This record gives sequence, C-alpha cells and structure tokens, in this order.
Amino acid sequence: MTASTAAVTSQRRIAFATIIGTTIEWYDFFIYATSAGLVFAQLFFQPAGKDIALLLSFATVGISFLFRPLGAFLAGHFGDVIGRRAMLVATLVLMGTATTLIGVLPTYAQIGIAAPILLLLLRILQGLSAGGEWGGAVLMAVEHAPSDRRGRAGAWPQLGVPLGFLLASGMTALMTGVISPGEAFLQWGWRVPFLLSVVLIVVGFVIRRSVSESPVFAEIAERGKQASLPIVTLFTRHWNLVVLAALVFVGNGTLGYMTTGGFLNNYAISVQHLDTTSVLVAAVFAATVWFFSTLLAGHLADVIGRRNTFLIGFGLQAVIVFPVFWLVDTAGLPGLYIALLLISTGLGLTYGPLAAWYAEIFPASIRFSGVSITYAIGAVLGGAFAPMIAQMLLGATGTVAAVSAYLLIATLLGAGATLCLRDRSGIPLGPDHEAEQATGATIFEPQTTGALAGTR
Repeated sequence: MTASTAAVTSQRRIAFATIIGTTIEWYDFFIYATSAGLVFAQLFFQPAGKDIALLLSFATVGISFLFRPLGAFLAGHFGDVIGRRAMLVATLVLMGTATTLIGVLPTYAQIGIAAPILLLLLRILQGLSAGGEWGGAVLMAVEHAPSDRRGRAGAWPQLGVPLGFLLASGMTALMTGVISPGEAFLQWGWRVPFLLSVVLIVVGFVIRRSVSESPVFAEIAERGKQASLPIVTLFTRHWNLVVLAALVFVGNGTLGYMTTGGFLNNYAISVQHLDTTSVLVAAVFAATVWFFSTLLAGHLADVIGRRNTFLIGFGLQAVIVFPVFWLVDTAGLPGLYIALLLISTGLGLTYGPLAAWYAEIFPASIRFSGVSITYAIGAVLGGAFAPMIAQMLLGATGTVAAVSAYLLIATLLGAGATLCLRDRSGIPLGPDHEAEQATGATIFEPQTTGALAGTR
C-alpha cells in the first residue's frame, strides 16, 4: 500500500467512525426531543394539565442544554490535555447509558414526582455528553484532512446530526404506525427506541476505539506542549471569538430546533390535526434533505469558502421563516413537506461548514476547548429553549407570526456574526503555527502575514 493510498484509507476510516458515532449520539438526543412532544407530557407531567405539561416537557429538552457547556468544559479540557479519541469514547458511553435508562424509567402514575425528576436527571446526562461529543468528532475529522478538503471532511461528523434525527423520527414512526399504534405506543412502544440505544452504543464503541489519535494532538503531546489550563487561555485571550462564533450557531440552531426539538411536529399534529405517523414520516424526509444539503455545504465550503456558504444559507433562512408556517396552515401535509424542504436546505447550508470553520479559527493547543465550548454556548442561546419559547409565543399571541419573527431575529444575529469573522480556509492547523492561528480570526483584529494566505 502506497503512502497516499494509506492516507485515503485512514481518512475514510476516520470519516466512518465520526459519522457513525455522531449518528448514534444524536439519535439518542433526538429520540428524547421527539418523545417530549408526543408522550412525556402525558406520562411524566400530566398532573400539571395539558398545556402546562407540554411546556414542562419542552422545558426538559431545553434544560439539558444548560449542561452542555459543562460537558464542553470537561471534554474540552481533557481533549486538549489527554487527547481527542478518549473523549469520543467517553461521551458515547455516557449518552448511551442515559438513553437506555430512560427506556426503563417508571412513569408518574407508577412512582409519582420521582418520575419527572429522574427523567430530568437522565436528560442532564444526555446534555453533558452532547456538549463534549461534537468537538472531539469534528476535530478528529478536520485535523486528519488535507487543507483543501477540510470543509468536506468536517461535514462528515455533521451528517451524523440529520442521520440521528432521521433514525429517531423513523424509529418513532415505525412504532406509532406499525408496531405499537394508538394506546400501545403510550403504554410501552415509546420505550423501544430508547432501549435500542444499548445495541447502537456497542457498535459505536468498537468503531471509535479503532481510529488513531488526531495528528495535531499527537504532535502536541509528543512535544509536551499541552495547555495546562486551556479554558483559562480561551476566555482570557479569545473571549470575543467565542461570542461571535457562538452567535453564528445561534442562527442555525434556533431554526433547527423548531424541527428537531419537536415544536413543528407538535404544531402540525396538535394545531393542524395532521396524522402523527404522517408527520413523523415527513420528519424523516426533512432529515434526508438536511443530510444532502449538509453534504453539499461541506463541498461548497471548500470551493467558495466557509463564510460565503454561511451567508447563502442565512439568506435562505431569512426568506423562508414566515412562509414555512403559512404553508403548514394552508396546505396541510403537502405544505408541511414543502416547509421542511426549505427549512432543511437552509439548515444544511448553515451547518455543513461549521466544523471546518470552527477548527480554523482556534489555536491548536486550545482548539478542543474552543470548538466544544463555543458550540455548546451557541446551542444554549439558540436551541435550548427554542421549542418552549415558540410554544409560549404561540400561546400568548395566537399566531405563528410571532414565532417566525423570533426565528428571523436569530437568523439575522447569525448572519451578523458571520460578517464579523474571517474565512481562514487552508490556514495551517499544526502547533508550529500557533502565532498565525491566534490572531486575525475576526475583522476587528490584524492578521499575521502567514495567515493571509488562508483567508478569503
């Protein structure tokens, strides 16, 4: 085997490991969000009354996001100190354990107030895991890739998110429509997708253990150059970069969690009275579109740049946030499909380039902390309570126009932050180039001469 062939084989193995592991992680995360709108309000929060129970159910989706930064802090610290691969395995096991335990959790009718408390605790463990998962996966993919293919390489772990959503929606649709329709789903069918996680976790564990450590971290470790307090360095020297990059993700995540967080599904089912299984099948369609638009965005990021791809995506999002709800209101199930097609295309364009761009704006020695914490903060600000806020706006105003306005504001914030960051496509990622990596990522600071070649 030649060196080039071996390199290609290694990159494919890394891509497969990151996408499989990320798919399993996000299947676990999304199966909860899907169930929150369908069954948790009835099984765990019923004494609060129908409307409040639904709000509480969506709130548990959001509360877990508050713990994602803690997970990102922990995984970021240890990922910069002991390595990327170890954190990939640890977060996968934690997520799978929490998800499986939700599948055997007694309901409120069985153990009273302890049921929602235990549900919330397990959701918090999911949040901790999700906070640490993403950074390790994307750095393993991007730091192994050639400089001219980082956009495409970084899109691979990103694909695990729509795939996880597809798997979660498809599994739930199978349970509600075929295996356990009607009352059977409420009685026992909802547990099956959670219990399935124990099988997926074994597969993911074996695959992730088989990949080699990131070459960037291996070089840092060989030289003994690990940062002793990477988080302190991150916030003392690059806090403005964290804020701006987090706002970029806010523009994506707020719209994204209208679908993955369960709000749009619940709106179509409860307000427009569409069939539950039909809506879940539509969600599978949305995840498929999101998959391919994310893949396209990774390619575009290598051709026209990360920043330009984001701006195209945010432009599309700004145009569609009002029409998507009108389509659901006026055209029923076909309208829902068109709405999801538009939403998922915009989401892919503002998600696919994220991994490569985040990796290229943070210095090597604090990169795991930088990408993980930034992503987690963006998720809290954008996605955490988006379904609950949307539900509150709908209840207070009686119209989805207020929800669309909320989505438009988030999109404009993301676009504005994008304009404040520089595209650093092709900048060297290794520890020999820390000086270049540490300056010039925003338009408010000068660039080093060496970094200019990697910007657009």
